[in-house]
Amino acid sequence: MNHELCGRNVFQISDKTVTVYPASSQDRPVVYLNTFSGEGKRVYRALCNMGCRDFSLIAVSGLAWNHDMAPWDIPPISKGDTPCTGGADEYLQLLSEEIIPKAEKLIPGPVSWRGLAGYSLAGLFALYSIYHTELFSRIASMSGSLWFPGFEDYAISQEMKNPPEHLYLSLGDKECKTKNPYLKTVQEHTEAIYDFYKSKGIDTEFQLNPGGHYKNVDPRTVAGIAWILGR
Repeated sequence: MNHELCGRNVFQISDKTVTVYPASSQDRPVVYLNTFSGEGKRVYRALCNMGCRDFSLIAVSGLAWNHDMAPWDIPPISKGDTPCTGGADEYLQLLSEEIIPKAEKLIPGPVSWRGLAGYSLAGLFALYSIYHTELFSRIASMSGSLWFPGFEDYAISQEMKNPPEHLYLSLGDKECKTKNPYLKTVQEHTEAIYDFYKSKGIDTEFQLNPGGHYKNVDPRTVAGIAWILGR
């Protein structure tokens, strides 16, 4: 079935644009995707063309990227960069209390499960969320910014609200090939976090893709969401 025939709805909340691609019937999964450049439509179309199971996609754009997706403050990681100001808790509250209730009035309900997906800082946010809410039972973190100072220790030491049933991690094999002291640790931290979640009995997948951070962003995002949909 071509899910795109089901139409879509768009609404605004707190300067965020939320685009709803509904499933064709109830008791279907819903995946929330925090986007950097409005890639939700491309990702949804690709998933439909792959013949993925019937599901709803809720894409959120217009994010204050270095604020909404960041769990806490960090200074710029390179010359000319901007600092991250930890707004993840505030955004997660907005997502949980306003975006999700409104979005799910626009899709056939009830839903069978909720997933949360994101690329780069949004992949970091997806993992951070499982320590603060029970809403999401499947997580897809593609090229997640797991180099973020203090995050590995946080992930290992803090208690998850409700460990996800299925969790997908990916990374480009050249992402750590950099002189930047933060970014060069990304594979080391990602693999350590992967090992930790596996040790907790979570069904966890780690894919190492060819290329750097900005290579094949849409296909990597599609692959992660397809994986959690297929479990």
